[in-house]
Amino acid sequence: MNVRRRLISSTAAAAAVTLGIVTLSACGGTSDAADKGSDGKLDVVASFYPMQYLAEQIGGGHVAVNTLTKPGVEPHDLELKPRQIGELGEADVVLYLKGIQPAVDDAIAQAGVKNTVDAATLTKLEAHGTAVGHEGHDHAEGEHAEEEAGHDHGSEAGADPHIWLDPVKYAEVAKGVGTALEKADPANAADYKKNTDALVKKLGDLNTDFANGLKNSTTKTFITTHAAFGYLAERYGLDQEGISGIDPESEPSPARIKELQDVARKDKVTTVFFETLASDKTAKTLAGDTGLKTDVLDPLEGITDTSKGDDYIEVMRSNLAALQKALGAK
Repeated sequence: MNVRRRLISSTAAAAAVTLGIVTLSACGGTSDAADKGSDGKLDVVASFYPMQYLAEQIGGGHVAVNTLTKPGVEPHDLELKPRQIGELGEADVVLYLKGIQPAVDDAIAQAGVKNTVDAATLTKLEAHGTAVGHEGHDHAEGEHAEEEAGHDHGSEAGADPHIWLDPVKYAEVAKGVGTALEKADPANAADYKKNTDALVKKLGDLNTDFANGLKNSTTKTFITTHAAFGYLAERYGLDQEGISGIDPESEPSPARIKELQDVARKDKVTTVFFETLASDKTAKTLAGDTGLKTDVLDPLEGITDTSKGDDYIEVMRSNLAALQKALGAK
C-alpha cells in the first residue's frame, strides 16, 4: 500500500459518498435513540474492529453493532459502498477513529452524520517515529524521515492513531464511548455504565500483566513490520523498530535494512515480528539475513481465523506472550 493508492481510495470514497447521499436523504438523516429499530436495540455502526469491540462490550444486549470493515480486510484499504454510507445515515451512533481510514473520515464529513463518536478525541494522540523511547535509536532522519512523512495514516500532524494497543489509552476511550451510549439511550444508561466499568477493569488487569510481564527482560528492543506499537512501547519502556514505518506495506530502503541489522546485533534482538493482514515477506527476508526468528505481533485491526485469540483481550495476551519470549522476559 502506498500514498498513491490511498489517494485513489479517498477519491473513490468521495464518489461513493456522492452516490450515497440519495440513500441518506431517503433515510431522513440520523435516527434518534427514540427511533430505535424494531428490535428495540440501539443501532451502532463501528468503523473497524477496535471500535466494534468497545461497542459490543459496553452496549451488551442493548445494541446492534454493524462493522464497516469486515474480517480479513486491511482497515486502511477500506472503500465504502453506497449501501454502507446509507447505513451511516440510519445509525443511532457512529463510532470511528479519525486518521485510520480516510474513506470513513470522508464519508462522515461529507454525509453530515450527526451522532458520531471520534475515539481520537477521547484520549491524547502522540507522534511516534520509527523508534520509541530510546535516544540512541532515533532513526526517523534523512531518507527514512521522508518515507515516514508520507505514511501517517492521514492523522493530523503525524499523530499515531494506534491508541487501542495501549490498554490505558483504550480504557480512556472506553469511558468516552460509555458516556456517549448513555446519552444516546438514557433508558439503559445504568447498564452501559456497569459494562463500561467492567471493561475498564479488564483493561486495567491487562495493563498490570503487561507492566509486570515486561519489567525485566534481556533486551527492550523489538523489530516489527508495522510500526503500530508506539504507544505500547512507550507505556512499557520498550523500543519499537519498524521495518517500514507506520505503513504496513511500504518498502524499506536498503539503508533502513542495514540500520536494522546493526540494531539487532547491538541490542541482542531475537525476533522479527510480522502480522496477519499484511505481507510477511520483508520481515522474513530480514530475519533470514540476520539469523533471527519470526513471530506474529498482532496490531488487532481485525479478528480472523488466523488470529491468536477470539477477541481483543485474548489477542493482546497472545501479544504479551510473544513479546516476553522475544525479549527474554524473566
